[in-house]
Amino acid sequence: MNMNFYFIFLPLAVIAAMMAYLISYNEWRHHYPTKKEPRKIALKTSIFTLIVFMAIVFFTIWLLMWKVK
Repeated sequence: MNMNFYFIFLPLAVIAAMMAYLISYNEWRHHYPTKKEPRKIALKTSIFTLIVFMAIVFFTIWLLMWKVK
């Protein structure tokens, strides 16, 4: 049961990070004349999103496994 959660939710965390990159890049590119700075900001946003979603997945799985014992 534990690995099933990983196979389901970790790809969704990656998709969430990609969507965060696309959304933040689209928003920030209007504020800078070059593409370099918005890409850096969008990359930082997507990495943060990936870390948060992965932490939520790991905490949820840990909580569910702890409740089962």
